[in-house]
Amino acid sequence: MKVSVITFPGSNCDHDAMEVFAERQHKVSNVWHKDSDLQSPDLVILPGGFSYGDYLRCGSIAKFSPIMSEVSRFAEKGGLVLGICNGFQILTECGLLPGTLMMNKTLQFICQRQFIRLENAFTPFTAGLPKGMVLDIPIAHKEGNFFIDEDGLKALQDKDRIVFRYCDKDGNVTSEANPNGALDNIAGICNDKGNVLGMMPHPERAASEHLVSQDGLNIIRAIEGYFSI
Repeated sequence: MKVSVITFPGSNCDHDAMEVFAERQHKVSNVWHKDSDLQSPDLVILPGGFSYGDYLRCGSIAKFSPIMSEVSRFAEKGGLVLGICNGFQILTECGLLPGTLMMNKTLQFICQRQFIRLENAFTPFTAGLPKGMVLDIPIAHKEGNFFIDEDGLKALQDKDRIVFRYCDKDGNVTSEANPNGALDNIAGICNDKGNVLGMMPHPERAASEHLVSQDGLNIIRAIEGYFSI
């Protein structure tokens, strides 16, 4: 599998993502935001961080980076795009995913372990995983409060485009288990085709035997499984 990880000024999880896939013997390319060549990937990753210092709004400047035109074309042709944290914010800003990520309800940066529940097991990023599966994957953000208007939320619900919801360790989706105030406890969504996924939790930070949780490997293995079919 060929993976291209985009680096913007202020990205700080790009090498985490690169190392996880490289350790699993995939060909990984680091693509600078001013480049115009994605390096013919199977998967594009927009990593976490603070692109352009989060000036104006998170991801609002990154969407104008030259590489994003290529990412959009790649996605429109069915290529897999995974936006993690700041990458999710960029995907909403450039219109590849609907909604927006607002300031956390506490108005504070949150960095903690977090349980999320798998809601859609029929995307390339979750194929083969059981619906309802609870994953222990960390979050680290100040603007992860997902919001969309009423019609937009209904469309996400009706089309099964909510991929992950915040929950407790037993899989209960409650307000107490919602760390940032996200509408409908939304932690991750996909586009209509299912080839673009944005999620606030960091699977690349839960994919090593040296860490408390390796639950992020479930997502990585699902992607690998998709390409092995």
